[in-house]
Amino acid sequence: MTIRPELRRRAAIGAGVVVAFVVGTAFGQALGDNSTPSGTQTLVRTLQPLPLAPAARETVTITVQNP
Repeated sequence: MTIRPELRRRAAIGAGVVVAFVVGTAFGQALGDNSTPSGTQTLVRTLQPLPLAPAARETVTITVQNP
């Protein structure tokens, strides 16, 4: 029983794609693991709101005459 050349070619292409993916993933992981710290640090803080000033207790009405 022999494998047809077309099926063999498709299997080889599929295996090549899988190998390229695995090698690319390993290379990406190696680059990520070897990164040196940049020396900066990020701090996250939650700020509490300040109290609001009390509302005005007087109502002032201004009347303007149209010319």
